[in-house]
Amino acid sequence: MNPIKIIQIGIGPLGIKIANFIAERKGLKTIAAVDKNPDLVGKDLGELCGQANSGISLKSNLKEAIAAKKPDVAVLTTVSDMERITPQIEEIVAQGIPVVSTCEELSFPWDCSPDLAKRIDAAAKANGVAVLGTGVNPGFLMDSLPVFLSAVCQEVESVQVNRFQDAQYRRIPFQKKIGAGLTLEEFEEKKMTGTLRHVGLTQSMQMIAHRMGWILDKTEDIISPVIAKNQIVADDMTIPKGVATGVNQVGKAYVSGEVKIRLSFQAAVGEPESFDEIIIEGSPRIHSKILGGVNGDIATCAIVLNAIPQVLRAQPGLKTMVDIAPASFF
Repeated sequence: MNPIKIIQIGIGPLGIKIANFIAERKGLKTIAAVDKNPDLVGKDLGELCGQANSGISLKSNLKEAIAAKKPDVAVLTTVSDMERITPQIEEIVAQGIPVVSTCEELSFPWDCSPDLAKRIDAAAKANGVAVLGTGVNPGFLMDSLPVFLSAVCQEVESVQVNRFQDAQYRRIPFQKKIGAGLTLEEFEEKKMTGTLRHVGLTQSMQMIAHRMGWILDKTEDIISPVIAKNQIVADDMTIPKGVATGVNQVGKAYVSGEVKIRLSFQAAVGEPESFDEIIIEGSPRIHSKILGGVNGDIATCAIVLNAIPQVLRAQPGLKTMVDIAPASFF
């Protein structure tokens, strides 16, 4: 069986990790790579990944990268928002190439960005390919996984998901994204500009509600700093007492004035316990807890790759993780 041929678009820290994961899989092969960073264009992908020369030279644009050979699928790891990802996806699918992206807002864009979602869906259908936004969160732990667990329920009254993680073992960009090391004033400034938050909590609530058949009155996304009670010395930073170690973010989704979905996300350097927990109040009641939690960097890369076969089999259009056949390791 020939390996699935992949073009990688976006060779930042996440793209590099995905490239290394692909190199370890017999059923997958990167054949081209694109990044607009002029410092990376022309460099060998293998060398950027700390491996032997791969013969894959980074290109600055899609057409140049696929001139020699057309890939089976594109893995897109560039931006988190629908506004910027939409034209990127349209360019890729115009070449008849399916897309798996880590764009958080793409995980369930139908309520927050309906016009852009329709654009992507129409472009994908016109070119006969599927497009998927996925990741560990959003995409799995706080949305599609509780949806799948509800399959054994006769009745669901509410869904609660708690994801707590010690961020000192995550990538530096992730630590910065959650505000680790910021003063409380700096944290508040970044929160107000929208640059400090876990992206996708609202989309996760909307995905769950969509599958439960719940019409939401409103959603809330409440962001607060986690504050160091004592000085914390981690591998990559020292955080003084009274400074932010990370973020606490609570999402609430209301139906007829009642909270039906509650998602609690807390990521902080030095968090005492990492875990992922799902509580479904219903018949039967479901309480599932993953002790130690799921490593987000490993899981994000893995789920992107594990979803590829299902995206290649899917009907054309914009899909979510609850639209395609369940992904698994292969």
